[in-house]
Amino acid sequence: MSSSKSLRGIVLLSVLLAAVAQENVRGQDQPLGDAARGQTFFQINCAVCHSPVLGPDNTVIMKQGPSLIGVVGRPSGSLPYFSYTKAIRESGFTWDPANLYQFLANPMVVVPGTTMPIPVTDPRNRADVIAYLGTLKIPEGVALKYEALPETAGGTDPNDWQRQAPGAQHHFKVADLPEPFATRSAGNPPQVVPAPTNATLAVPPGFAVKLFAKGLQNPRLVRTAPNGDIFIAETARDRIRVMRAADGADAPTENQIFAEGLRGPFGISFYPAGDKPQWIYVANNNSVVRIPYRRGDLKASGEPEVIVPKLTDSTGGHSTRDVVFSKDGKRMFISVGSGSNVAEQMSKKIPEEIRAWEVENGAGAAWGPEWHRAEILWTDPEGRQPLHAFATGVRNGVGLAVNPETGDLWVSTNERDSLGDHLVPDYVTRVKEGGFYGWPWYYIGNHEDPRHAGERPDLAGKGIVPDVLEASHSASLQMTFYTSISGSAAFPADYRGDAFVSLHGSWNRTIRTGYKVIRVLLNHGVPTGQYDDFLTGFVIDNHSVWGRPVGVTVAHDGALLITEDGNGTIWRVAYEGEKFAKTEPSRYSGGRGWCWRIGPSARRFPCCCGLPL
Repeated sequence: MSSSKSLRGIVLLSVLLAAVAQENVRGQDQPLGDAARGQTFFQINCAVCHSPVLGPDNTVIMKQGPSLIGVVGRPSGSLPYFSYTKAIRESGFTWDPANLYQFLANPMVVVPGTTMPIPVTDPRNRADVIAYLGTLKIPEGVALKYEALPETAGGTDPNDWQRQAPGAQHHFKVADLPEPFATRSAGNPPQVVPAPTNATLAVPPGFAVKLFAKGLQNPRLVRTAPNGDIFIAETARDRIRVMRAADGADAPTENQIFAEGLRGPFGISFYPAGDKPQWIYVANNNSVVRIPYRRGDLKASGEPEVIVPKLTDSTGGHSTRDVVFSKDGKRMFISVGSGSNVAEQMSKKIPEEIRAWEVENGAGAAWGPEWHRAEILWTDPEGRQPLHAFATGVRNGVGLAVNPETGDLWVSTNERDSLGDHLVPDYVTRVKEGGFYGWPWYYIGNHEDPRHAGERPDLAGKGIVPDVLEASHSASLQMTFYTSISGSAAFPADYRGDAFVSLHGSWNRTIRTGYKVIRVLLNHGVPTGQYDDFLTGFVIDNHSVWGRPVGVTVAHDGALLITEDGNGTIWRVAYEGEKFAKTEPSRYSGGRGWCWRIGPSARRFPCCCGLPL
């Protein structure tokens, strides 16, 4: 054989071997999935956000995520009446198995700007769930139906977005709760759009709100270090960001990544308490780690140390975890949300099995795929003790806070969906040790969930009524107590000791609610049951919003900082009452508030509604 023929043969052989190797890589990258296993994985991890079935009369069911009927082969962002992100609409994908496999491995990297929060990191699980999605076909000859939602509210419901305004007061009573299914269960997720040119945010008289930072990637919980540095969890990017700003400044002078390579970080806490913490604790999706810290650090000085290696056996469904410490520093509290809406996949137990289970896990503790879910857990700061249930039945306690005055542990909670527009109220409450807060069998005291009727008569009358009920489906996220007594932006004295809560906004309500920051009124640490709107204006109409508040913290100078993950921004609210007329009350009680035009020419003008004008 000539040398040229030998060379051609070698080249041909190399090409063939490369092709075989590539096929092997493809085979390894995308293994053949099992639809039955995929269905089990989906029900445990995905069904809280996506429906795999059609409703009555072949109606497409919208939840927080789009219906997945017919998803394989569907162009991305094409389902009518679902508010996709701009990133998904413009991604150009057709959801074939290969694209789904790539996307599910790391959604935020493949499509930056998507709000899909949780990847399916295990290749086998990913292949299995894609195989299952391939079975969710549109029945032959069936015409799908879609439910269009109204543009405006009508009526007089004070909790609708059109009636939000700084100082608007809310006080929900248990006696006023409607019956389950009094209205249909709506699928109305928001379309997040850029801030319109005439967008405004409204705050009470004497306050000013300004854009503090932009360009963040999925900013979620935010906490202030003892030296005033601001730490933000960019959850979908698996990292913690830190910012530094001088007192009174409208923007940070330092803005960088403190730590990365985490696993769905959300909760951030400094330990021990005081001016010189030694650690930053981070609550990941299924673990708690701590990072060495010295006052003023802008970059992690060491690798994360694992304190709690595993929180639960399942990681799907509600994915955020918060972490705080008791006032005496002896206990570490961790909130873990449920894996589902109402434990649809949890098996039944006979009374003897339940009694044995509760001896080890606490009264009202769930089991199976919901083990250690819908609970507030505790251990010591070193993680030496096994995890114990501090409270059970807390469906999705996104935000934890310890009242610095009383030492009480508080939780901000997302309650369940699909019982109608006005059930079940979200809430913030003091947490009673050993308390049962209802999920999934009961809600708001002794109201039995009809989807679990008759299953747990032993729990009747044992559910605790939370302290402060919020409008149903508000999506109550982080909370913080206002403690500043001085500073260039400090609020008036009557705000001291009250709590602020970010409401991310509804998806399971016909007319939108939430998308605001509220003030929870306390009297020496005891809640009155009332809350007032504090910052409003993110809603454009019943389809579109330009912001979704998540985190809230008090800055070193007394200003309130608010993260929102719709457009990746942080907002600063400062009190500037001394600049205004002395006749304006410091405590707002209705009527006209102040709107602030957003943009480089920010200005203040009176308004009465807090809506974009």
